[in-house]
Amino acid sequence: MAAARTLVLASHNAHKLEELRRILGPLIPGIELIGYDGPEPIEDGLSFADNALLKARAAAAHTGLPAIADDSGVSVDVLGGMPGIFSARWGGPARSDRANVDLLLWQLTDVHDDHRAAGFVCAAALVIPDADDSEVCRVAVWPGNIAREPRGEYGFGYDPVFIPEGETRSAAELSSEEKDRLSHRTRAFSALAPEIRDRLT
Repeated sequence: MAAARTLVLASHNAHKLEELRRILGPLIPGIELIGYDGPEPIEDGLSFADNALLKARAAAAHTGLPAIADDSGVSVDVLGGMPGIFSARWGGPARSDRANVDLLLWQLTDVHDDHRAAGFVCAAALVIPDADDSEVCRVAVWPGNIAREPRGEYGFGYDPVFIPEGETRSAAELSSEEKDRLSHRTRAFSALAPEIRDRLT
C-alpha cells in the first residue's frame, strides 16, 4: 500500500519538486512525492496535454510507480496562442529565459496595451502503470497580459513580463506564497488532485 501512495514527478527540476510538494501536500495528505532521475522523452506532442502525458508515461514506465508531470508555457492572444508549447525555446537554440522574453517583447512592440492579453497555461497529467483508466490530464489557465518591460526579481521564464489578471504586479513581483495560490500550475494540479485521491488513496 505504501508504494501505491508514492508518486514520482517526471522532472529533473528540484525547484519544481518542492513547489509541487507545497501545492499537493494539503490537497492529498499522505501522498509522498519523489523526484525522478530517469530518461526524459522528446517532447514532440502538439499540445501541452500531449507533452505532459509523454513525460508522465516515461516516468511511470521507468519506475513502475504512478507518475505526474506537467507542461506549461505562455499563450499570447494576438500571436494566435504562441509561444505556447514552444515557450521554452522561443528565443532560439540558447533556450535562455532572457532570449525568450526579449523576442516576445520585440514581437509585441507595436501592440496596444488593450491587445496584449495572454495566459499562462499548464497541463497536469497522471499516469498509473498497468491499470485500467490509467491516464488523466487536466489543463488550467492563469489569465493576464504581457507588460512592456520585465519587472521583478522572483520567478523565472516569462514571469517578469506576465501581469496576472487583477494585479498591477508582474508574476516575478509576487512572493512564492502568492504565486503558489494563484498560478496556472496550482490551478491544474488542484484540478488533478481529486483524480489522484480517487485512484491512489
